Amino acid sequence: MATVPLTVRGAEKLKAELQRLKTVERHAVIQAIAEARAQGDLSENAEYEAAKDKQGFIEGRILELESKLAAAQVIDPKTLDADGRVVFGATVELADEDSGAAVTYQIVGDDEADLKQGLISISSPIARALIGKEAGEVAEYQAPGGTRSYEIVGVRYV
Repeated sequence: MATVPLTVRGAEKLKAELQRLKTVERHAVIQAIAEARAQGDLSENAEYEAAKDKQGFIEGRILELESKLAAAQVIDPKTLDADGRVVFGATVELADEDSGAAVTYQIVGDDEADLKQGLISISSPIARALIGKEAGEVAEYQAPGGTRSYEIVGVRYV
């Protein structure tokens, strides 16, 4: 199985979700199934079917999280020494070549990505264009609206 890159924050987030699913959600759905069974005929019991569906989802998500965490390669950006190059976990300050607008992104794992928080996936086109470059260089990538260019203003490992 291929390794899944995660930041320390991303790994903690997945561990917390796994813990919640195992200790809270799993027990709640078992209780809901028991209550639905107590209502009698299971063949026409919508609550029972809904609870069983939710149980299937929860168990599937638990397996998925356990698999991802088992294959995780946790990388702490604070311990990186990449000589100013953009690598996984780096926080990159960019200037749009067309508009001059400044943006800041951190390159994270697929499960951690959240553009509204400035977290972009390592597999995104912009992250792939940035990897290996350093401050002062220009990264070009193909966006849905055409080719975009960003100048790398700074690279931090925080």
